[in-house]
Amino acid sequence: MFLKFKHAVESVLEKALDSTGYPTDNLRIEESAHADLASSVSFGLASQYRENPAVIAKKIADAIMIPADSLIGKVDVSGPYINFSASKQFLEGAVHAILGEKEFHGADNKTSAGTGTETETGSARGKVIIEHTSANPNGPLHVGHIRNSVIGDTLSRVLKKAGYEVEIQYYVNDMGRQIAIVAWALDRFEFDRQKKSDHAIADVYIRANLELGEDPDLVGEIDALMQRIETGDEEMVTRFSDATDLAIAGITSTLERMNVHHDLFVHESEFVRSGEVNNFVQELVERGLVETVDGALMVPMPELGKDLVIRRSDQTSLYVTRDLAYHRRKAEACDRVIDVLGADHKLISSQLCHVLSACGIQEPEIVIFEFVSLPEGSMSTRAGKFITTDELLDQIEKQAFLEVTKRRPNESEDFRNRVATEVGIGAVRYDIVKVSPEKATTFDWKSALDFDKLGAPFIQYSHARACSILEKADHANESIDLALLTGDAEIALIKELARFEYVIDSAARELKPHVIAIYARELAEAFNQFYRLMPVLSAPRDLRNARVGLVECARIVLADVLDVLGIAAPESM
Repeated sequence: MFLKFKHAVESVLEKALDSTGYPTDNLRIEESAHADLASSVSFGLASQYRENPAVIAKKIADAIMIPADSLIGKVDVSGPYINFSASKQFLEGAVHAILGEKEFHGADNKTSAGTGTETETGSARGKVIIEHTSANPNGPLHVGHIRNSVIGDTLSRVLKKAGYEVEIQYYVNDMGRQIAIVAWALDRFEFDRQKKSDHAIADVYIRANLELGEDPDLVGEIDALMQRIETGDEEMVTRFSDATDLAIAGITSTLERMNVHHDLFVHESEFVRSGEVNNFVQELVERGLVETVDGALMVPMPELGKDLVIRRSDQTSLYVTRDLAYHRRKAEACDRVIDVLGADHKLISSQLCHVLSACGIQEPEIVIFEFVSLPEGSMSTRAGKFITTDELLDQIEKQAFLEVTKRRPNESEDFRNRVATEVGIGAVRYDIVKVSPEKATTFDWKSALDFDKLGAPFIQYSHARACSILEKADHANESIDLALLTGDAEIALIKELARFEYVIDSAARELKPHVIAIYARELAEAFNQFYRLMPVLSAPRDLRNARVGLVECARIVLADVLDVLGIAAPESM
């Protein structure tokens, strides 16, 4: 409903600008603390027309004509700003839409232009391939990895909710130096099959690096393995594949525990065996984009400050060479390509985009995130200095169980275990995604699990509270008179509920998952403010029914936004 309101504002503002002789190319509409939406269009026009922006704003506002039954209730001017407030029709329409659409509320099967025309993929907004996590298969995921997973999974959910067809891919590095070390180590050291497979892989990988560090002459054995895998040596293909599968099986188990799922695991070696890597290199040669330096092929990139090597002097390809072929395949299969990458990939991703652009291939939209750390400090798989995600989840679920037991001591152990798992995973996901990706963050489980702070437990508890009210109300088949919802807290909650689809649309366009986390918190705050100020079950019957309907709306949208965040929505806590 909020998107429709925004479209209504755009329409009347464009007509007013046109009638007053001003251009309509930049409406500058945004949310405001002083209105539901506001336009600062007068700022952009002031210098061009050499007029006071407040005078321009007044002139435009006077020309605005609001149609009958519009979602716009009022227009006023505050200095240079034109403020738009929602109408009664907007409020009632928002509630009816949520109650009618239920779990489908907020989903958008239209294009951004609103035409509803389907693309060749069958989805109105097109197909997206999003790649995230793609951690090297040399050990378990650690806390440094999971920001990638949580950001990527949340974006996938946002894009699906926004109406895209989404395919989530994990790019498996199954032929680089690290996996060569793992394959070498598996022939050299005992593999502990009693352990979770990715943890056992880390054990042999760490031992191998220690031995390689003590005896540099052994490095030649690793180089030999890499040359054999490049030429398609069947024995090496099997050894590398077996090592990779062991690690990926453990990694996938951890991801599933975090409610993170992939549709497709794409192996790096596919692009060597299929000839796509050689074809891409040959194309770069034919386009005159490469130079030979000491037997190696590289793409000069003076504007980026570092040239890109795409083939070594021993004729083996590099990770980036295979990645280029991978991106070509993705670009040919969808409308948007999205990569979620750590800050240490800024240069290589810029180089990759440079080459793709030179070849006329769709560049990926890249979401760069800074790293998450623990109070204990930084982590390294090679040196064996890391806290695994499994260990973190074990710890946080244990603490969540103690917290749930303290609050609900008389509940069954099964209940407390279930809620502890839902709260623990939710706390991790929310605490990671609530921070804008470009900002570094430290994960503190004590803060994340604090029920009294505005984190995941607070939002989950708000949903459980709504469920509890509805269970006591037993309001089936009761009519709802929305005209009775006139209190400030009621109106504020309705407007917050109506913003959901707008927030989804914004996050899908700008690829900013943290705005969903912020919205979830603000919605929970609005619901709890309503609950504190507006009695529901003790209100007179007609008002009670209207407020119960509003609680049902809050339950629906709270469940929806938690689902987009990949967090469970408990009915009882």
